[in-house]
Amino acid sequence: MSDPPRVNIASHVSVMARRQPDVPAVYAPAGRGQFVPWSFRRLEEESDCLARGLETVGIRRHVRTVLMVPPGLEFFALTFALFKVGAVPVVMDPGMGVKNLGRCLADAEAEAFIGIPRAHAARVLLGWGRGPLRVRVTVGRRMFWGGHNLDDIRAAGRSDRPYDLAETRAEDIAAILFTSGSTGPPKGAVYTHGIFATQVEQLRRIYGIEAGEVDLATFPLFALFDPALGMTAILPDMDATRPGRVVPENILDPIRRFQVTNMFGSPALIDRVGRYGADHGVKLPSLRRVISAGAPAQAPVLERFQSMLAPGVEVFTPYGATESLPVASIGSREILGETSARTAEGAGVCVGRPVPEIEVAVVRISDKPMDSWTPDLEAPRGETGEIVVQGPVVTRAYLNRPEATALAKIPDPDRRGFYHRMGDVGYLDDQGRIWFCGRKSHRVRTAGGILFTLPCEGVFNAHTEVFRSALVGVGPEGAMEPVLCVELEPSAGRDRARIRRELLELGAAHGHTRGIQTVLFHRAFPVDVRHNAKIFREKLAVWAARQVR
Repeated sequence: MSDPPRVNIASHVSVMARRQPDVPAVYAPAGRGQFVPWSFRRLEEESDCLARGLETVGIRRHVRTVLMVPPGLEFFALTFALFKVGAVPVVMDPGMGVKNLGRCLADAEAEAFIGIPRAHAARVLLGWGRGPLRVRVTVGRRMFWGGHNLDDIRAAGRSDRPYDLAETRAEDIAAILFTSGSTGPPKGAVYTHGIFATQVEQLRRIYGIEAGEVDLATFPLFALFDPALGMTAILPDMDATRPGRVVPENILDPIRRFQVTNMFGSPALIDRVGRYGADHGVKLPSLRRVISAGAPAQAPVLERFQSMLAPGVEVFTPYGATESLPVASIGSREILGETSARTAEGAGVCVGRPVPEIEVAVVRISDKPMDSWTPDLEAPRGETGEIVVQGPVVTRAYLNRPEATALAKIPDPDRRGFYHRMGDVGYLDDQGRIWFCGRKSHRVRTAGGILFTLPCEGVFNAHTEVFRSALVGVGPEGAMEPVLCVELEPSAGRDRARIRRELLELGAAHGHTRGIQTVLFHRAFPVDVRHNAKIFREKLAVWAARQVR
């Protein structure tokens, strides 16, 4: 039997360095509207150099390495250097909070830590990463924590010869990517080189991405796909942990200057930039597609942004999660032309058809582990249940969280695989499309039955003065009072009594929302740090309980 083929996600950089050596791979902001470019040849040479240098200090194959470096040229070079040596980068959102960061670092049991001075200072002062941590590398000025400086690593790795990639296989661990923690403690999803390689091909196939395109990369992790896809990555001048507060011109200017063809942005960023663009008559003819993920984007948000695009160009909203991406995709043409009307009637949010090689099923809702897959787990077609998925981009486990893994995975012995429980509820329609009805943990269990968040919120979001709403439950399980929290549009009138009355009238027209009688207005919903778009309904529920009392 022949050995399984070698797969290393960093090999794409080497391929592109040979095919298009002088094409810019990355442009990083340098202040005052200036950008610094690195060609694919430079990215290849720099990551080769760092790979050799990292090996000299003990960062080699299988070594888990925390990477806390902001988006920029060093971020790209270090990430691909770690892939090249076969080390395992551990990536998490710096904005997830001190407590969560400490918990994630404890789970990671990392042997190496590469970070900027602020990250190292926090690590030392807060006691992060004690135990197996033995290698420390500072990107910037090294201070009292000792270890190595990135310049030292670079000097140790200088050589004219190409670096030989680690002979990793598809099943070898490539990285640990932590979930955002929007519905519980963040967990480390274990990614393999095979998963990354499949994701690259899926994105290329689904969206027709071609080498030589230019991408505005507003989300650092997604930006890492750009060199593998042969795209030039433009890193805008923005705080990646606050996409909802981005300065619109810092997004629009590089799109125009570099003739960007592809853009990825969270719904919060798309909304902010779209509002500005609509007000100023902005047009972006170079864009061939826009991809928005992280949370469902409402129809008005899509419509505003699409007004800036050339005829026929769409905003795509893929569905997935850190543990499995992509699962499905849908374009703004189908949303605005058909499904948004059903969303306003309480059908949930259509997130499209499953992508190739992904199998989607809907099972009866349970909060307990499912020991083995059997067909009788499935809910009847059209009935709302838990969304489960199986396919080559689905991660197999959480790092050092066996209980969470058991709760999230359903072994499928007949096919020697497993289903991943997305933690979402929804259903499949007669066209095979997935309709998303919210997080399983957010369902509101009232005395009259279960209410799912998105089918209820869709009815109220149809009000022209509502920016977004969130349904939460107040009181004990099984006897919760459904409470609608509302964030109004900036242009909304000040007569909240009128708006409340009109919202209750909207709710009264639908059977599933008729029992919602409490409406609370909130200035600005708490949201996740990764996309600024996922609503922290748990925090809203605590606030709503205080208001109701």
